[in-house]
Amino acid sequence: MDEVRRTYPNTFVKIQILDSHLEGNNKIIDDMAIIKAIDDNKSATKELMNCSEGTVVYHTANENIIIEVKNIRAYRGRI
Repeated sequence: MDEVRRTYPNTFVKIQILDSHLEGNNKIIDDMAIIKAIDDNKSATKELMNCSEGTVVYHTANENIIIEVKNIRAYRGRI
């Protein structure tokens, strides 16, 4: 993580998650591969909206990548 932050300071990057673990409702990213650096907010948002499973857009100003995992079944409506 620190290497990514040093290589791409204060930048959005699209990453492939290689290894992670759960702590409660949080998915902690342990290992990743950089897909590409992203120049601006608009492009980062577009990339985020097009992410497939196992990819995410991250801003290197954040020290860690933590993804909140939500139980979708809890949102099921009643018919």
